[in-house]
Amino acid sequence: MSLFNVFNVAGTALNAETIRLNTTASNLANAESESGDPATVYRAREPVFKTMMDAAGSESNSARAVAGVRVVGIVESQAPVTMRYQPDSPLANKQGYVYMSNVNPIEEMANMISANRSFATNVDAINTAKDLLLKTIAMGH
Repeated sequence: MSLFNVFNVAGTALNAETIRLNTTASNLANAESESGDPATVYRAREPVFKTMMDAAGSESNSARAVAGVRVVGIVESQAPVTMRYQPDSPLANKQGYVYMSNVNPIEEMANMISANRSFATNVDAINTAKDLLLKTIAMGH
């Protein structure tokens, strides 16, 4: 694996973690949303990652090998929404209940911390690879 491939792999991870951070931020922003209909209330979303590993067959083709991670989609949580009795709410149904989002703010904060750390780790990997390449170039002079 070429040292240049580190940039490609870490770049795909940075892209995936950016999507994860944006999805988490959206979930947190909608954590307190409510609706009179369980079908229309906001449901937590989560990106689905897939590893990319195409070794291109032989070592002579390793320069063309593709590795990394990509987001194949964003799925909605199937966790049940909660009902809250609020008969004075304009969103309340006939029984006086409103449906609350199924976003768990604690879980989302843990996701945000994890995504942030993964992002920082990949930035460190890119910086390390850059430093190694610069030192290699300096050795040639």
